Amino acid sequence: MIITFCGHSNCLFSDEEKEKFKQLLIKKIRKNPTCKFYLGGYGAFDSLCLRTLRELKTYFPNIELLFITPYLDKNYSKLELAKYYYDDIIFPPIENVPRKFAILKRNEWMVDSADLIIAYVKYSWGGAAKTLKYAKRKKKQIINLAINSN
Repeated sequence: MIITFCGHSNCLFSDEEKEKFKQLLIKKIRKNPTCKFYLGGYGAFDSLCLRTLRELKTYFPNIELLFITPYLDKNYSKLELAKYYYDDIIFPPIENVPRKFAILKRNEWMVDSADLIIAYVKYSWGGAAKTLKYAKRKKKQIINLAINSN
């Protein structure tokens, strides 16, 4: 099973929300012990996802944390950091996409590849909202943690 994420870059999470998220991930991993997690590495929600999954990987070593990069540019600082925090780096087939659309196309590729999208989207604007709308159009299974949150 492939799980990917989309969420706002600027948001705060209560301890209750963090625990709810962690328990959801545990439940999914127990059902699919070889889950692959596609992560984009931008903003607060992606940071929460990575921190939580790195913690869970100590208990579930067969899960894979994969950084999906929008750029192969050696000057892209996230690539060097990704080597330390993720199991592998994937560059989706978007090499002919203009740079200003690379993140959007990378996000669409992540959605297309995923079996489940876990979101934290409260607002109808921004990249996370666009990605969530795209996932809905593609009729993907979605869990939006921001619904009914404080």
